[in-house]
Amino acid sequence: MANQIGTFFESKPHDEGVAGVAEHINKFWEPRMRRHFFEVADAGGEGMLPIVKEAATKVRRPAAPITATQAAEANADVSG
Repeated sequence: MANQIGTFFESKPHDEGVAGVAEHINKFWEPRMRRHFFEVADAGGEGMLPIVKEAATKVRRPAAPITATQAAEANADVSG
C-alpha cells in the first residue's frame, strides 16, 4: 500500500512527493499499519520504493502496543 501512495507522489517534485507520502501515512494510517510499515522499513525496506524509504524518516512511529500485563497493572493502580 505504501508503494501505491509512493507511485502517486512520484509525479510531484521530489521533496514535495516525499513529504506527501509521509503526510498521507501520518494522517490516514492507524498505529497498527504504521507498526507494520516500520517493521518492513527497519528490516531494510525490501520491496519499498525509494520515495517510500525516504519518507519513512518523516513518518511518526506509533507507540508500542500495550500488553495485557501492562493493562492489568494500570487497572490495579486505578482500583487499588
